[in-house]
Amino acid sequence: MEREVDVIVIGGGPVGENAADRARAAGLEVVLVERELLGGECSYWACIPSKTLLRSAAALRAAQRVGGAEQAVTGRLDVQAVLARRDYWVSDWSDQGGADWLESIGVGIERGHGRLDGVRRVVVERPGDEEVAYAARHAVIVATGTDSFIPPIAGLAEAAPWTSREATSVTEPPARIAVIGGGVTAVEMATAFAGFGTDVVVLARSGLLGGMEPFAGEAVAKGLRELGASVRLGAQIERVDRIASGEVVVTLAGGETVTADEVLVATGRRPRSDRLGLETVGLEPGAWVAVDDTMLATGADDNEARPWLYAVGDLNHWALLTHQGKYQARATGDLVAARALGRAEHTEPWGAHVATADHSAIPQVVFAEPEAVSVGCTVAEAERDGRRVRVADVSFASVSGAGIVADGYEGQARLIVDAERNTVIGATFVGQDVAELVHSATIAIVGEVPIDRLWHAVPAFPTMSEVWLRLLEALGRPAAADVASDAVPEAAA
Repeated sequence: MEREVDVIVIGGGPVGENAADRARAAGLEVVLVERELLGGECSYWACIPSKTLLRSAAALRAAQRVGGAEQAVTGRLDVQAVLARRDYWVSDWSDQGGADWLESIGVGIERGHGRLDGVRRVVVERPGDEEVAYAARHAVIVATGTDSFIPPIAGLAEAAPWTSREATSVTEPPARIAVIGGGVTAVEMATAFAGFGTDVVVLARSGLLGGMEPFAGEAVAKGLRELGASVRLGAQIERVDRIASGEVVVTLAGGETVTADEVLVATGRRPRSDRLGLETVGLEPGAWVAVDDTMLATGADDNEARPWLYAVGDLNHWALLTHQGKYQARATGDLVAARALGRAEHTEPWGAHVATADHSAIPQVVFAEPEAVSVGCTVAEAERDGRRVRVADVSFASVSGAGIVADGYEGQARLIVDAERNTVIGATFVGQDVAELVHSATIAIVGEVPIDRLWHAVPAFPTMSEVWLRLLEALGRPAAADVASDAVPEAAA
């Protein structure tokens, strides 16, 4: 037997939930399929628990950088209290709240493994070897996300390595941990465990945070070392062994070894698509699902004649970030509804762009020590694309608000401007508490705000946002802008 519904969503993480919510809000009948916990990787093993684990130590360090508060903060971090707070934020790994919400908005829930079985057809393998089939009248939206990638290092898979799941659900931090990788997960988890008092060794093949400006990775490496971690750049790993004592031995090129109680592998992600049934609709199993600007899976059977299969979130490999996946999902849910109901596709809030309006403005925050945030392109990326740019680099030492936030504040900001269009195309901020600055840069890029207009976006004094004024000054004043004189010293103002 086969049940027919309007839309089937495979994957119940935040991306799948957003797609289901928007399609259902338009009046479509929606079924969401999830094999694990509703809320997905982000809610239980990634974004939420990792940032919660990081926050307490970061708050403690922030207090220690302010005279007066520093003298009052004399105790050590209560690690068990941190873990208990993490447990609260992941609802003790219960998804009942998510299930209640989906039911309240009228989205059907199927517990089990969902896979494609031909055009507009989905089979759900329920617990207990029972199967149920669904047919979609209009669309199937796949949002199955990614799994941790275990590189083919000799002995690594057999050494029972930790991935981000084990790291973020830890119940007793190890005394020693080796972290393989230099990306976001690697540096955030290294920062978290260093904050717990764990002896941390980071083994990175090249530099840290390779997708950001070089100064961001350099600052984070310095910050990790100041927390007591060892950061080994250019590390070439030959093999990993779990020995009889239970310890892990990592052997580097040249024979040097690193011994730890656990080894965390944070070397990237792979698509969760090997059992998705992609081969039944003409796509490659186990691969990333290529999409067009409307998130429509390219090359899928019958997708051009009558659009039906969409891939949103990490699975399409455009941006492995929860917020960007949710953005795609909201737009795709609205598009599916518009097509199903015969409405105009180019409707608000998306305007002329049906799905992801601008992939050049993807914000990212790394909650390391210090924080590193970016949006848009780097200088290297702009030059690779043949764009002529102007670059402004400013130290946060020039910003009064930063000095008030922390004694001896250290940090750097960079703004990249398209020299021909005179608009911001990239920004990077590094320092304590800079995460909230990224949205103003995102707005400037998405809105294509001319630099001349940004002079009139006056930052409040004394706040961290004053770095925008310093950046504009570094770029140089516009030729005929109506800008007030800064002759009066800040202290007098």
